[in-house]
Amino acid sequence: MNLACKVLATLCLLPVSCAMADTTSYPLTLPNCGKELSFQSAPDDVVTVGQSATEILYALGLADRVTGTSVWFNPVLPEFRDVNDDIDRIADNDPSFEAVVNKKPDLVTAQYEWHVGPTGSVASRRQFHDLGIATYIMPADCDTKDNTTGGDGTRIAAFSTESIYKGITELATIFDVQDAGDALVADLEAREAEAIANAESLALPEDLSAVFWFSSPDQVADPYVAGRLGAPGYMMDKLGIRNVVESDEEWPVVGWESVAQADPDIIVLARMDRRRYPADSIEKKREFLHNDPVAREMSAVKNGNIIEMDAHAMSATMRTIFGLETLADALSTMSFDR
Repeated sequence: MNLACKVLATLCLLPVSCAMADTTSYPLTLPNCGKELSFQSAPDDVVTVGQSATEILYALGLADRVTGTSVWFNPVLPEFRDVNDDIDRIADNDPSFEAVVNKKPDLVTAQYEWHVGPTGSVASRRQFHDLGIATYIMPADCDTKDNTTGGDGTRIAAFSTESIYKGITELATIFDVQDAGDALVADLEAREAEAIANAESLALPEDLSAVFWFSSPDQVADPYVAGRLGAPGYMMDKLGIRNVVESDEEWPVVGWESVAQADPDIIVLARMDRRRYPADSIEKKREFLHNDPVAREMSAVKNGNIIEMDAHAMSATMRTIFGLETLADALSTMSFDR
């Protein structure tokens, strides 16, 4: 059953008294990533800068409000392919400020603060607000995170899926579709709990370790790997896996010699459509692992314990729960030769 159907099924099974969520009282004021937002009514037109809010809005039944999308790592979820085909993709990666403004949105949603923030690569929030356009940044990118450190930011506390559920609930409130928001959160919470329970039922070795490789500036360069407090860190922690990378940065650069010395039992590779760097390609990643004289000696490579995961699941998004499922399912098929 796809996600949209699961949401509807969950909603239909709720008692009428529970299914009828509170309605939004406008004007609505709520804090968001250090700013206070105010809405006189539900936005009619939205442009998304980042796949996270795009898919959440689709899952909330709000595709008809989305007039433009941008910043895509993976194809849209299959259940939303038809609606997504009818919506203008203004950019695969970072859109220009002009391209977003030309859509005349009431609201711009951003997955990352570095796209729409104090020094946003698209624009600052002030630039949008000066034009009367509200901006909403997904809480998962600013809760427990310091984005003033440059790059992808640094986690100051461990990521929790509560920030994902917070974003879903707030968007549902902004658009006055709380019933759909409650059903979506309930479905994701159930999937999260099931994946964790499935992993706990496995007889896994003690001190099982892993590294998540997102990409590299070029094929032989030191890789961008997951720090211990981001979304991949959450997955590993929930499934009893030790991250060999101890940095609090979201995606620190770590030399292959250091990774090989830690000798992770599992390597998780980001699979994406983006081609900003050569190592964005999953084929290039695998080619490197099997041919580099240092990387090919790692236990995970020798034992074939390499997992592919959607890059979007490695970010703090709704798909993180799907990534948790991917990791739990893969563990059930692996053997570990120590």
